[in-house]
Amino acid sequence: MENVLANYQQWIGIAAGIFTSISLMPPLIKLIREKKPDAVPFGMLIVLLVGLCLWIVYGCIRNDWPIILTNGFSLIQNVTMIVLRQHYKKNK
Repeated sequence: MENVLANYQQWIGIAAGIFTSISLMPPLIKLIREKKPDAVPFGMLIVLLVGLCLWIVYGCIRNDWPIILTNGFSLIQNVTMIVLRQHYKKNK
């Protein structure tokens, strides 16, 4: 029974990571389409960047691949939004 619960925990963690990662897609797509850098607050992106980096470190310490991979994907999206935000701000 304990092994079954452990397996469910892994799948719950994977599902949570996927939904969390996907949550960054709409603002990223909106930023790409509208090219309005002020629509995404820079402070929020920096705080999120720090949090994602800490989650990745935590996942590495625990050797927990779902945490590492899903937060790594979110980190890539976040860095992309920061780069695009700065790029669009320069071009204004």
